[in-house]
Amino acid sequence: MITFITGNEHKVKEAENIFQKFNIELEHIDLGYMEPQGTLEEVAISGAKYAAEKLNKPVIVEDAGLFIKALNWFPGTYSSYVQETIGNQGILNLMSNTINTKDRHAEFRSVIGYCAPNIEPKIFLGKVEGSIAFEEKGNKGFAFDPIFYVQKKDKTFGELTLQEKNQFSHRKNSLELFANWYKCIKE
Repeated sequence: MITFITGNEHKVKEAENIFQKFNIELEHIDLGYMEPQGTLEEVAISGAKYAAEKLNKPVIVEDAGLFIKALNWFPGTYSSYVQETIGNQGILNLMSNTINTKDRHAEFRSVIGYCAPNIEPKIFLGKVEGSIAFEEKGNKGFAFDPIFYVQKKDKTFGELTLQEKNQFSHRKNSLELFANWYKCIKE
């Protein structure tokens, strides 16, 4: 069994769906932890170390963000704060002078941090590439999903069902990397 430290029910559902395929049992605990200013990797390592020590058991944490090339990879680790303060419309306003679709390149990145007591943390990075749409489309998903356009699907994340999105999302990629590794060490 692995304990997933998060307060986000969307993340829990996605993890449960993926871990079933690997026969990994998931426990969910909403345990707050300090997030240092830094990279996704640094946040995941810090959170996983803290939770593993506090609970005295193996845990995973996940940190994710939207990275937009034309904005020097902003909002990145500030994605949650940016979503709460300026939202999707604020991002679209920041991108209003960026007309060429190629210049609107963006990535969703997800880092899983794993740690067990007295063991150094490990990280697993997953990402998915897309671009920033010119307007919000779709009411599925959450946060930046309605402005993240995926060319191979010709839709935004906000237009995809959870099942469609979970087939290739950044979180799916990082969770599967972790699950494959975890299965190997448990066998």
